[in-house]
Amino acid sequence: MTSSTTELPRPRTLSDVKGWFRAVDQQLFDWFLSRQLDSQQTGNLLELGAYMGKSAIFMGSYLRDEDKFTVCDLFDSPAEDTANSKEMNKSYSTLTRRAFEANYLAFHEELPEIIQAPSQVVADRVEDKSCRFAHIDASHLYEHVNADIAAVRDILLPDGVVVLDDFRAEHCPGVAAATWGAIPTFDLRPICITGTKFYGTWGDPEPLRDALLEWLAGRDDMWHEVQQVAGYGLIRITGNKATEPKQPVSKYAGEEPKPAAEAPKPAPAPKPAPAPRATTRPATVSAAKRRPSRARRLAKDLLPPIVTRAIVKARKG
Repeated sequence: MTSSTTELPRPRTLSDVKGWFRAVDQQLFDWFLSRQLDSQQTGNLLELGAYMGKSAIFMGSYLRDEDKFTVCDLFDSPAEDTANSKEMNKSYSTLTRRAFEANYLAFHEELPEIIQAPSQVVADRVEDKSCRFAHIDASHLYEHVNADIAAVRDILLPDGVVVLDDFRAEHCPGVAAATWGAIPTFDLRPICITGTKFYGTWGDPEPLRDALLEWLAGRDDMWHEVQQVAGYGLIRITGNKATEPKQPVSKYAGEEPKPAAEAPKPAPAPKPAPAPRATTRPATVSAAKRRPSRARRLAKDLLPPIVTRAIVKARKG
């Protein structure tokens, strides 16, 4: 765990930042956010759940001077309920605010506005109809994701885009239930999905979908198709071969990577103890060898000496 006694991260590239942000989703973030800037769409940015800051760093590259970026995460704070606290301890044991700030400031001059609290507080801390793009990647519990979607619906501008993470992860059924349930419950309109993220809007999805299809048609690193879901044309994108878009540049980019710490040499094996000396002297000659057999004794006593010598000579020869 990163603490006051542990050196803070100095990422040289975005890939050095811990976290999960696939190239296909980086491409889509870039496409949506760049399109908003090109069309001079007003509004701020919002992220619920930041971990070590990987996606926040990426989003921060699409801010204008007048824009505001808000990041909400528990970081080191304990969760208010037992279920959420258990999930945090299991999945994010290295999560700290200091590490997030160090990572973010490696790529940007100023930190975003940080709300260190459960995500449900954003409804009171972020102005309604103020954001053009929101990324939800906080709690994986159904009740919390459902509340996050409801809050973001009020915070987003009518033509804003919301992204939900982990909606297809097998260990996050609550995210899947809340995401798909938001289509009939909150009138969320789907635009596209990848292997990990859902992209939607509460505005008209058709202009975004048409422009996205045109962009995808010109790429050979992403496969796509359109499926009908709840009356909407949903673009399904597979981007296993997707290349990364232009990356934010770290102020540590020119530094040489630190050599990996050498593993401590194993201690020499202890010398084996000398074998204990025998307490009894081994017999030099067995009793069987010392005492001649009965047959030999009889032959010596009964046979003539000349015969005995002949037998002995034959055995030796």
